[in-house]
Amino acid sequence: MWAIVRRIKVREYERGLVFRENAFEGVLRPGVHWRWDPLLRLRIDILSIRDAWIDHAELDVIARSRALRAEARIVDLKDHERAIVRIDGRLEAVLKPGLYALWTVFYAVEVEIVDARGALFERADLATILVARGAPVLLEAVEVEAGQVGLLFRNGRHEATLAAGVYGLWKGVARAKVVTVERREQVLDVAGQEIMTADKVTLRLNAVLTFKVADPLVAVTSVEDYRQALYREAQLVLRAGIGARELDALLGEKDAVARELDEALRARVAAIGLEVVSLGIRDVILPGEMKELMNKVTEARKAAEASLITRREETAAMRSQANTAKILETNPTLMRLRELEVLEKVAGKARLSVVLGEGGLAERVVKLL
Repeated sequence: MWAIVRRIKVREYERGLVFRENAFEGVLRPGVHWRWDPLLRLRIDILSIRDAWIDHAELDVIARSRALRAEARIVDLKDHERAIVRIDGRLEAVLKPGLYALWTVFYAVEVEIVDARGALFERADLATILVARGAPVLLEAVEVEAGQVGLLFRNGRHEATLAAGVYGLWKGVARAKVVTVERREQVLDVAGQEIMTADKVTLRLNAVLTFKVADPLVAVTSVEDYRQALYREAQLVLRAGIGARELDALLGEKDAVARELDEALRARVAAIGLEVVSLGIRDVILPGEMKELMNKVTEARKAAEASLITRREETAAMRSQANTAKILETNPTLMRLRELEVLEKVAGKARLSVVLGEGGLAERVVKLL
């Protein structure tokens, strides 16, 4: 009797899957069941429905039979589809293409099927989805920072320009990538440029360049590296502008030269989507022997200027004295007063002895008085 009839007990939280000679026959609900099995070809697989996921090697056969449609949710995803699964209102997993089944006896199962052919995945709850089971394999997270834009390329073509935020890209659907571009002002140092001036003086020049990206798409697609292209254009503009001037003109008109170079560079880089905010010459470094020569020239110039000033002052003093002499010559009384001022100054600084005699000094003193 035992060899012919089998007794199967299925508990309340279980279901029995019946296979005869590996062919699926049906599902056993809770209770005691008897099955005729004289040749021992019957197989009963007992599954717990406390685990929402149905994990079975022959799930495809079971799903096609539709025997579980009253107690399970069957999910069959095509190559371009993905699914977001929530159990009892909680995010459970992100599913790739394939066949899945979930028990709905004890759980509220929600399955949201998403078409992944668009590559870009935008959701308000994206941050939560990205950390769900299965998501890291299927979704690539892309973050566009504040002050940046993201350029979405799909199969080599530009599809969208993304504002600041977090985005997801479906993997395995298309060759998609997001290129982030900085829109804020950036600083580029153009340092150590050795340039020969028009009068054959080799100098080293350091410049600082402030720029921003005016057209992100043009900047990314027109050149391989827009920063490197800008650096190259700045080098060419500096060499052309400095090489056409003599050293004295460069040193004397550095600000004017910088403005001219700025205008020239703006015109050159506008075609690659960049905007020059400012270009300034920070340092002009001369060779050692040229520094000594410039110092000598400066020293000689200053000495000449000092000598000229001294001569001008001497000439002015002599002219003043000549004018004074003419005035005194035409006015004897003023001359006498001038002599008394001199005697007063002498008496204030030293002991003065006045010798009176006939005529001479006494007479002059008396007459002056």
